[in-house]
Amino acid sequence: MNLGTEWLVEAQDCDPEALRDLDGMRLLCARIVRELDLHVVGEPAWHQFPWSAGVTGLYLLSESHLACHTYPELGVATFNLYCCRQRPAWPWQDRLRDLLGAERVTVRQFSREPEASVPSRSVS
Repeated sequence: MNLGTEWLVEAQDCDPEALRDLDGMRLLCARIVRELDLHVVGEPAWHQFPWSAGVTGLYLLSESHLACHTYPELGVATFNLYCCRQRPAWPWQDRLRDLLGAERVTVRQFSREPEASVPSRSVS
């Protein structure tokens, strides 16, 4: 039984200005949501850190969640997308190179499946 797919994405050597740009990061995450036909529940939550630091965004999805964190001082952006329904792979490498100037993009994809050998137990 498949419980969904989770993507952990790290974009490195990005343009620091792109990582500080709250509106740009909002547009990037909105593009992910739109192109994967995901469904946002409520309003996305965003925080811009002071002193030209990065941003953090969180989308609650009917399919689960999308989180984004940027570190302009390191040139890094991280994303975590978990979908409980099957979705095609999003072209993370191409999009993050184009939109953030990322030189390296690492995508780890995990299939969420319960361990068949581990008996379920209730916790009280």
